[in-house]
Amino acid sequence: MAKEEKKVEQSEESGQEQTKINWDGSKMRSTYANVCNVSSTREEVTLLFGTNKNWHAGQKDLTVELSDRMTLNPYAAKRLSILLANTINEYEKVFGAVELDLPEDGKNS
Repeated sequence: MAKEEKKVEQSEESGQEQTKINWDGSKMRSTYANVCNVSSTREEVTLLFGTNKNWHAGQKDLTVELSDRMTLNPYAAKRLSILLANTINEYEKVFGAVELDLPEDGKNS
């Protein structure tokens, strides 16, 4: 995919310039994760992605193979949080509720 430049258009209604974003996927790679963990400091939020390759349900000792770490500033993390919440809401409107099997106290173990 070739790199595309950002273009600026003028809105006829408001007279304000609008930025058009062109996504450059030429250096993108794809990975799969079925596990994600999050940690944070005052300056950054870190997402760890990996794959749980254990086949037996109910195992007490699991090994997760970590594949990717994404570090964001708090502003980008909050935008991501909003985008994910909106995406899940739209998904559930089409396909039904996504039920999670979480401990009753709401804490992850």
